[in-house]
Amino acid sequence: MEEALIEMYLAGVSVRRVEDITEALWGSKVSPAIISELNKKAYVHIEDWRNRPLNGGRYPYVYVDGIYLRRNWGGEFENVAILVAIAVNEDGYRETLGAAEGMKEDKASWVSFFQWLRGRGLDGVKLVVGDKCLGMPEAVGEMFPEAKYQRCTVHFYRNVFSVTPRSKVKLVAKMFKAIHAQENKRASRKKAKSVVEELRAMKLKEAAKKVEDSVEETLTYCDFPSEHWTRIRTNNVIERLNREIRLRTRVVGSFPDGNSALMLVCARLRHVAGTQWGNKKYLNMKHLEAALEDASFAG
Repeated sequence: MEEALIEMYLAGVSVRRVEDITEALWGSKVSPAIISELNKKAYVHIEDWRNRPLNGGRYPYVYVDGIYLRRNWGGEFENVAILVAIAVNEDGYRETLGAAEGMKEDKASWVSFFQWLRGRGLDGVKLVVGDKCLGMPEAVGEMFPEAKYQRCTVHFYRNVFSVTPRSKVKLVAKMFKAIHAQENKRASRKKAKSVVEELRAMKLKEAAKKVEDSVEETLTYCDFPSEHWTRIRTNNVIERLNREIRLRTRVVGSFPDGNSALMLVCARLRHVAGTQWGNKKYLNMKHLEAALEDASFAG
């Protein structure tokens, strides 16, 4: 019974749901004392998994994001950022690298997070995909000097839509998709310039400025094999996991502290990583190997 209950916790099942399941299976609900003990044991399992060595594995593509949860801080509620990293390893499989608490998504938090991942064995990073959080590009450049940074195109679109009238969002979205549907970076840059001109003609000066200033960092994916483009120009792979996490945490509401929020997030990540999600090949990495060999030979 105890092992079954711990597994429920590790799968991110809520306390209320655990009580319902135990009553249905064994005719009685678990007591508060048992729940407290299970929490302690589950936390040990989660911490062991969270800090596991990455065994010197090489992870060419790394996706990062932050998820905000509410916690009680001195009687007041505030948001806490849980930083999450997922990667595609050199064999083409997705792997959850880990999650850690960050007071906010800023350079100091990301540098600390990346240092923790590197200390556990993260290596071989060629591309980091994420939103343009405060200090993100700088943190990537500092911690992974040989890697490139790709700003998630979906987050970029949303940022421009924030200064676009709702009546024109669909039209502008089509214009943006055309930028990222070109056959190479040069063509994408050319298309971006024409989009900026169109936006100005539409009197959308703020949107035009955002595109002009930031579109280049959304085109990094063009430096990698075209077979990978649709899966490395966004961090949708991590967004889907975040939605799973939000479904679980919405039941909880607010957390008593940052650690309990982190534990629930990690419990869900650990559970998902053990499913078909992590056992299905995501990318054919032979394309990247060939591209790197060609670049090395050319150099």
